[in-house]
Amino acid sequence: MSNTALLERPSTRAPHLRPVPRFVESDAPAAPAAPADLPATRSPRGFALYVGLDEIKAAEAGVSLPLLVDALRRTLAELAPGAETHATVALAPHGSGGRDLDVVRLALQEPGAVARAKAATEAEQKAEDYGVTVDISRKRVLIDGESAAFTYKEFELLQYLVLREGRTIERAELVEALWQSPEDETPGERTIDVHVRRLRAKLGRYEDIVRTVRGVGYRFDRHADVVIRYGHGTPSPDRF
Repeated sequence: MSNTALLERPSTRAPHLRPVPRFVESDAPAAPAAPADLPATRSPRGFALYVGLDEIKAAEAGVSLPLLVDALRRTLAELAPGAETHATVALAPHGSGGRDLDVVRLALQEPGAVARAKAATEAEQKAEDYGVTVDISRKRVLIDGESAAFTYKEFELLQYLVLREGRTIERAELVEALWQSPEDETPGERTIDVHVRRLRAKLGRYEDIVRTVRGVGYRFDRHADVVIRYGHGTPSPDRF
């Protein structure tokens, strides 16, 4: 069967459809009233059909986006020859999170999707006013809404622990992972304690988000005061 077979003109004699009952004028249902919030001068002029489907899923179904667009246009030309059409392909960054349909609606600036995205952003901004926000994508830390003056190594240390949430990291592993450059002076394992103390000092009243596992190393556990931002809805590539 061709890919366009499903889009053929609907049969007027479909066996599964019941005949529409005839009404005389006295018992005919009244036409639905226009919504009160719509001016009487407004009327439908067309419609938009949002399709959530990426190229990979289309290929798995044996079609392509251009083929689907062409099939829909030909079907519409058959059913309503006078209709004007315009097709737009929604482009989104690679790795955009969420359902395909939601991504498409937002990319094409559908009002409802834009309103929801705006509300979500405002909620995140309010959440940043309190607690600690570790922004992996921008390499920054916000404490109660204010940017903290972390050094590069301090941020890398915090990020390493955060991305391995719940796992105790030994001091030797931190040294090996964070001091790989030949230009870096490799610290002793006890020097890590100094870096952690400085990190905690800058975290202030949230210093306990970096926990000490006595005799082993350090650990970051899930914490109600901490928000982790990875960027574009996807985790950092080195997240375990």
